[in-house]
Amino acid sequence: MFAPLYISNYCHNECLYCAFRAGNRDIRRRALSQEEIAREVEILVGQGHKRLLLVAGEGYPAEGFSYILNSIATVYKTRVHRGEIRRVNVNLAPCTLEEFRELKAAGIGTYQLFQETYHRETYARMHPKGRKREYEWRITAFDRAMEAGIDDVGMGVLFGLYDWRFEVLALLQHIQHLERTFGVGCHTISVPRMEPAAGSEIADNPPHPVSDRDFEKLVAILRLAVPYTGMIMSTRETPEIRRNTFALGVSQISAGSRTNPGGYSDGIHEEDAQFQLGDHRSLDEVVADLSAMGYIPSFCTACYRLGRTGADFMELAKPGDIKHRCDPNALSTFLEYLLDYASPETLAAGEKLIRTHLDRMDDRHGKTAAKMLDRVRKGHRDVYI
Repeated sequence: MFAPLYISNYCHNECLYCAFRAGNRDIRRRALSQEEIAREVEILVGQGHKRLLLVAGEGYPAEGFSYILNSIATVYKTRVHRGEIRRVNVNLAPCTLEEFRELKAAGIGTYQLFQETYHRETYARMHPKGRKREYEWRITAFDRAMEAGIDDVGMGVLFGLYDWRFEVLALLQHIQHLERTFGVGCHTISVPRMEPAAGSEIADNPPHPVSDRDFEKLVAILRLAVPYTGMIMSTRETPEIRRNTFALGVSQISAGSRTNPGGYSDGIHEEDAQFQLGDHRSLDEVVADLSAMGYIPSFCTACYRLGRTGADFMELAKPGDIKHRCDPNALSTFLEYLLDYASPETLAAGEKLIRTHLDRMDDRHGKTAAKMLDRVRKGHRDVYI
């Protein structure tokens, strides 16, 4: 479980499908101050979130890249009673090698970047102005990130710009390139489908629309092709589509999202958002829905903080051994959420689900999980292995 935190919609690019594009006069430009960022974080922590994806348009205020570094520091130092954000992932413009080193030193988890489309002709047509028009600069960003020591990267394609079959194959080739060059594939794959956006006719009428059936198919293909990778489904999609894709391999979702800077404090202003949302439910509502379906909502951040990233993570993830850490950590963090933030109805459903999962675990790992849960019930927090 995670939430996006949009801190700025400034941008120098002219991506024809995006509300943040430089020439769009239909939105108000805003970069949150550090005080405003802290307020957004307080609200998200108060809902129960532990992981954030920090998002900024590809253009920063006067202080430049330092704005990003200062914002990450603000997120980490913001506390609400006993709650805090334990891991900040980032979705940012391609960086230089030195900037990637600074991101690494700032303590980020995953660096996320979408190629948008791997089809060169479509890419050139959709990005006529700005640094983003440089295809090679963008597609080599993960190489620079890896060289700088960031060994958890997240890929994605904006489905609807070009034929989804081509995009899936190209995405898999990109993953193979990282495997060959650095011995580490991507940590996550995101599968956003194009949604309407203020001031964009292309977003309203995608050149290559992807049907619900094909969308579910491409999710299944990616899960089969890259079984060790976390698959992210955002609130672009409706609750029904998100439910359907859980069984196909989606393992990470956002909840209660806002895609306009200041959205958690000010509410949804779709005229200033990057795109329209399909799922407007709160975190508690999504957690309750997951519980009813039999899925454990996890707020775990253990791997990042124990150094289980890159090759160390892949050694456990590829053979499936990571589940012996994930299962106890998921139960522990889920119980923490239930006790500290959940509604009474969600608490009751979650407690029942935890008991069911404990009964399904083998004796060794079940005992580990039970001990961790007991510590949480006794008042300990942030219990992980």
